[in-house]
Amino acid sequence: MSTSALPRSQEPQPSSARKVVVASLIGTSLEWYDFFIYGTAAALVFNRLFFPSFDPLVGTLLAFSTYAVGFVARPLGGVIFGHFGDRLGRKNVLVVTLLLMGISTFLVGVTPTYATIGVIAPIALVVLRFLQGLGLGGEWGGAVLMTLESGDPKRRGLNASWPQVGVPIGLLLANGVLSLMSALVPGEAFDVWGWRVPFLLSGLLVLVGLWIRVSIAESPLYRAVEASERKTTAPILEVLRRYPKQVLLALGARVGVDVLFYTFVLFITTYLTTYLRLPNHYALNAVLIAAALQVVAIPIFGHLSDRIARRPVYLIGAVATAVWVWVFFALLDTGQFGWILLAAIVALTCWAAMYGPQAAFIAEMFPTNVRYTGASMGYQLAGLVGGAVAPIISVALLNQFNTSIMVSVYAVAMLVITIVCVLLAPETSKIELEEKEPTLR
Repeated sequence: MSTSALPRSQEPQPSSARKVVVASLIGTSLEWYDFFIYGTAAALVFNRLFFPSFDPLVGTLLAFSTYAVGFVARPLGGVIFGHFGDRLGRKNVLVVTLLLMGISTFLVGVTPTYATIGVIAPIALVVLRFLQGLGLGGEWGGAVLMTLESGDPKRRGLNASWPQVGVPIGLLLANGVLSLMSALVPGEAFDVWGWRVPFLLSGLLVLVGLWIRVSIAESPLYRAVEASERKTTAPILEVLRRYPKQVLLALGARVGVDVLFYTFVLFITTYLTTYLRLPNHYALNAVLIAAALQVVAIPIFGHLSDRIARRPVYLIGAVATAVWVWVFFALLDTGQFGWILLAAIVALTCWAAMYGPQAAFIAEMFPTNVRYTGASMGYQLAGLVGGAVAPIISVALLNQFNTSIMVSVYAVAMLVITIVCVLLAPETSKIELEEKEPTLR
């Protein structure tokens, strides 16, 4: 069934599609802001405040371990909220995920440190990070599907890339606020209360996101599924029974992207501040500027995937990133901010070539009635085996070998998995999503 065959009330309207894009972009930006604040704070202060009795590098490793809990929770959040997103609709689930993320982030900002309550402090961090992961695990699928299913079928790559832009915007907000606070509240005061301000701001930002998100309409394609009574009673079982290959290909296509992102935006902070002993603002400002350019780069590559195809754009980004990671660390080792900035800009631009088409590429592998569950499973499981352990493995390799070479080897190995899976996956840019089973146009 083509879009033109849908009832008029269910046809995607250009104005509503733009509204959905804006609502999804703002919502995902706020959720990634919450998620990145934790990761950056883990690299900057959590090692001292919540694991003070350990060597700085070991303390950072433990801080990243609590950070990784969020990734462990993300697949679970993807399954739970994916189930309800396929059963009850995308919009309702997105309101819940935004609330869950915002409240848990706010509570991190009021959590006492190890010096105040001892071992309960890192335990509280783990619980709150787990709740963050649940929220973000459900957020991505819903935001991507709302834009993918609400707009022009010929612009799916571009439309689905806008929630991806929430990543650099969230990163900009998180690093920008933390960088501002570290400048305004230097030294001991930053450790005492300055780091808490970005977490507390989340409470206000969530109210803005909710106000925008509750005003959007449900996805037209999902409404068509409801009208035709094709909803699945157990989406997770349907995905595991009928689409296991698609889940594995989505996981593999994403895993290298995830590892490289957290190498470029989080491990860079540890590498520069703890290993090279450079000022905190070197890493923060370099990532801040590079992330600003990604806001433009990601939709450009999403658009190119509509004009060319998903796989070629994705593969060019993967190969370019695999080459640049070696140059990346060589430029960091110079200790000069100009070269560090160049390293970050090129790294995140290459990464954007993969991330831009990724949302549409993964979501298009599944039919509408299980798309939320299937896409979320593939995407979030990759986060568990990729982004969750990437900073931990990178720090451990640096600690063991005292060189970045092994970190580069690890990163390239993950990108090889991504390249193989993208080559094995079908080209999805010409698939008709309106059919019960996605078919080529």
